[in-house]
Amino acid sequence: MAHAVVVIFLCHLIGVFGADADEVKTVLAKEGDSVTLNSNLNPDFTEGQRYNLEWLFTGVVIATIDTSQQISYDSAERFRDRLQLDHQTGSLTIKNMKTTDSGLYRLEMTEKQLLRKSFSVTVYAPLPIPVITRYCPSSSSGSGSLLCTVMNVSRATLSWYKGMSVLTNISVSDLSISLSLHLDVEYQDKNTYSCVINNPISNQTTHLDIITQLCSHTHASTTGSDNIVSCGSAEAVIRLVVSALMGVAAVAAVVVLIFDIRSRKVEHERRN
Repeated sequence: MAHAVVVIFLCHLIGVFGADADEVKTVLAKEGDSVTLNSNLNPDFTEGQRYNLEWLFTGVVIATIDTSQQISYDSAERFRDRLQLDHQTGSLTIKNMKTTDSGLYRLEMTEKQLLRKSFSVTVYAPLPIPVITRYCPSSSSGSGSLLCTVMNVSRATLSWYKGMSVLTNISVSDLSISLSLHLDVEYQDKNTYSCVINNPISNQTTHLDIITQLCSHTHASTTGSDNIVSCGSAEAVIRLVVSALMGVAAVAAVVVLIFDIRSRKVEHERRN
């Protein structure tokens, strides 16, 4: 008899929420999207029933249906006017998604402790178009350097492709930073190179044809693409020299500081 009661109770749970009631579902979205977190609650069960239903975000209640079927929303600024709760199914729609909406959402039904529907939501910001900077050699050289840069990205990977093959890449997690990736190439190379920034739901690409777009012995300042910038060999050298001088200046400043501290210490010991 006890076994029969347990089986009936489990079947009731499955009928209300479905077999995957304890599963944490992964949801990916872009900024500005509307996302619906489906409860899978059976409308036949809710009809004429009194129950409490709550949606929580990172442990904080953001939307509820009480026993009188009244819907209320969290008045905090985070989700203001962006939540819509279906009183028949219990599904929650979030409008105009933001990256700050990423996190764990949980549905809880307090009547008879029937609950458990969780969603791990990640919202991605739009990706910028990569900018390729070309460092051109002198006319006697057959090679050049490429630098691909993207500004203010998070949860993304920056990659260099030669044709369809990945040559190198670098990734960033939750921090919003700028990424740069260097690549040395040969002027005689007939391949097309691409710099790609991507995340699980979108990507942006800038292509460069080595023969026509790497370097020009006159001055390759225009390429037909706003995302490819040329630097002549003189400019590249100047940048390197400036960087080196800044490094030398920093080291010199540290040496002077240490010398000054030691001199003061010696002077203090003499006086005592």
